[in-house]
Amino acid sequence: MTTFRELLAQRVLVADGAMGTMLQAFDPSLADFEGHEGCNEVLNVTRPDIVRGVHDAYFEVGVDCVETNTFGANLAALGEYDIPGRVYEFSEAGARLARERADHWSTGERPRFVLGSMGPGTKLPTLGHLPYERLRDAYRDNAAGLIAGGADALIIETCQDLLQV
Repeated sequence: MTTFRELLAQRVLVADGAMGTMLQAFDPSLADFEGHEGCNEVLNVTRPDIVRGVHDAYFEVGVDCVETNTFGANLAALGEYDIPGRVYEFSEAGARLARERADHWSTGERPRFVLGSMGPGTKLPTLGHLPYERLRDAYRDNAAGLIAGGADALIIETCQDLLQV
C-alpha cells in the first residue's frame, strides 16, 4: 500500500473537517462524558460508536485523511477536567478508532490515512503557566498514544507558543 508520505508527494490529500461539532450532533449525554461535559476525548472510550460514526461520515464523502478525536488529549485541557493522567489512554483510543475506520475504507487504489491531532491546550509555557518539562512529557505521552494507536502522521494544531510546538 502507498504510504502517507509517498502519496502526499504525488497529490493533495483532503482531510476531514470539524470533529467537535460532528460529535455534538450525536447529542452525547452527560453519562457519555463520564460527568466531564464537553470533554470530547472521553467519547473515545465511552462511546466509540459515535467517534466511528464521525470518521465514517467523512470517509463516505471522500476524504483521504481523518483526524483523531484527540485535540484536547493534553495535560492542560484534561487537567481542567481533573483527569490529566488519561492523556495516553485517550490518545491511543482515538487513534485506534480512526485507524480502524481508515483501514475499513481503504482500497488498493485509494488508501485512507489517520492524522493524530495534538491540540494546544490552555497553558503556555512561555508565560509560565506550567513548567516546560511537564508539558513536554505530557505531549510525549500524547504522541506515543497516537503512534501506538496507528496514526500515520501527527498534526500540531493551532499552537501559538513555540515551546508548546
